[in-house]
This record gives sequence, C-alpha cells and structure tokens, in this order.
Amino acid sequence: MEPHKNISNSEIVVYQSDDKSIAFQVLLDENEDTVWATEQQIMELFGKARRTIGEHIKKIYEEKELDNKATWRESRQVQKEGKRKVERNISYYNLDVIISVGYRVKSQRGIEFRKWATKKLKEHLIKGYTLNEKRLKQLQQTIQLVNRTSKQISNKDEAQGLMEVLSDYSRALDILDDFDHQKLLKTVKHKPVIFSIDYNEAKKAIEQLRIKFGGSSLFGNEKDQSFKSSIAVIDQTFDGNDLYPSLEEKAANLLYLVVKNHSFTDGNKRIAAWLFIWYLAKNNFLYNEDGTKKIVNNTLVALTLMIAESNPAEKEMMINVVINLMKE
Repeated sequence: MEPHKNISNSEIVVYQSDDKSIAFQVLLDENEDTVWATEQQIMELFGKARRTIGEHIKKIYEEKELDNKATWRESRQVQKEGKRKVERNISYYNLDVIISVGYRVKSQRGIEFRKWATKKLKEHLIKGYTLNEKRLKQLQQTIQLVNRTSKQISNKDEAQGLMEVLSDYSRALDILDDFDHQKLLKTVKHKPVIFSIDYNEAKKAIEQLRIKFGGSSLFGNEKDQSFKSSIAVIDQTFDGNDLYPSLEEKAANLLYLVVKNHSFTDGNKRIAAWLFIWYLAKNNFLYNEDGTKKIVNNTLVALTLMIAESNPAEKEMMINVVINLMKE
C-alpha cells in the first residue's frame, strides 16, 4: 500500500476514556475533519491484541470497505530503543478505520471514542465559522484568567507581570487579526533549532535546578511517564514534518505541557519555567538583539501561573500568548 501524504494542519489532542483507565494523544486533522491514531493506540482503545487489530485493518482494506489512500498515513519518527535512537515508519489510521475496527470487535469503548472524536471535530468546525467572534472573546478570557490568578498572588511584582502579559497579548490580537485562522506559523522567525531536547538531558537540567535551590528529595520525582511524553512530543514528526515547526512553538509547548501534565511530586511550575529558559538558552534564543530577555522574570512567573490556572480548552490561547511574548 502506498499512503497518501497530504496533512498540512494536524493538532495534538488528548483522548481519555470515561473510566480514566486509558489516555493517549491523537492527531486532529482540521483539513480532512478526522482524527488519526496508531495501531498501538487502537489496540489500547479496544483492549485487543496487536495481531487481532492488524487482521481487522487488513480485512477492511481487502474487502474494499475503506480506501487505504484516504484513511492511512505513514510518519517517519525517531524512537529510542535501549541506548540507541532509530527511525521507524509509524502507521496512522483515521477515524473511519477506528470506527470500523470498533464494529468488528463489538467494543462499547469504540462508541465512546467516536462520540468524543465527533465532539472534537464539531468544536473545530464551529471555531472556523465563529473565528472573528472568538478573537473578540479571547481578550475577555485572558482578563478572566488574570483575575483568577491574581487572587493567588501576594507579590505585587508578580501581579504587575500579569498585567504585562495582558497588555502584550492585547497587542498580539491586533497582529493576529491580519492572518486567517490565527496561524502563528506565519508570525514566527523560524530560527533554526540547534538543540533538540532529550529526556536524559532534561533530567540533568532538573537535577541542576534541585541542587542550586536546595529542593527536597521529592523535587523532580516523576509520578508517571507523562514527562517523557511531554519531552518526546516537542520534536515529534508526522508525515515527515515537525508537528511544531518553529523554535518558538516548540518552546511554548514545552512550557505548557510540563506545567499542565503535573508530572512531578514537587516543583512542577519551577521545573517548567526552568526548562523553558534552559531550552531557549541552548538554542541561543533567550535574549533579544539588544541584550534584553525575550520574556522578563515577572512575566514568566505570571505566565506560568496563568497556564497552571487555565482550562485545557484554553491551550491554543496560552500557546499564542507565549509565542507572541517571545517576539522582539
């Protein structure tokens, strides 16, 4: 089979079952109004062996129930196997395949996933028709975030930082208004990424932070595998293209994911802010040409707190804020 390759706009969204027993990241494709999942994810979704899922997918294509060119994609991804990093082709299947497999295995969870995916797709369809209205509401949402977060801040400098965020984002809304669908890829500089983040290097950076500030033994202690997932997704590719093409997008998503995934027993916000600065420094992108920091200390504190307090549905807005604050 030769996969059809033409995904130009895919967003990572997290699916979690109603009973919270499984959770994984899928790709939401706005261009084709579908979601994409790997065979491994389909296997986890339906609780069936890989061989069983593979046989069902094979029969779906053999029986011409679905067209493989329209429902299958292949992505070249770097995976870590032991101490080696190897490139492997990973197959992704769209919502039609997932639903078809669900009917064949007679899984109630398939119905649950279909309802979730349909809801997500409707949200994005509505977003397309109400884009102008959304732009007007975003500033109101940011103000609400500022009000919520400022109640938890006793330090006046940090509160001032929140207002700086508000001011800068208001300016960013005017800039974004010139572009269709708020595609921030059109506003970033695409500075070359000279340092690709690695889980082991990130752990070393966290240990440096713990030693420097005398953190407890619980500081930086991972509760689960979510931190590894956060790091891996920064340089993830799909269809041969980076999911986050620019340095600014990678850095913004690094800050957001480490804050929101709450992967550590202690120090989540400090670790997120530290890794964000560390990553920018490693890529020679921490300072502007005039020597000033791209994001000053108070603003970074406020921004980290705002992300922590934000609703997951506000992720796009938060990423937009971080990217625009990094502009000179």
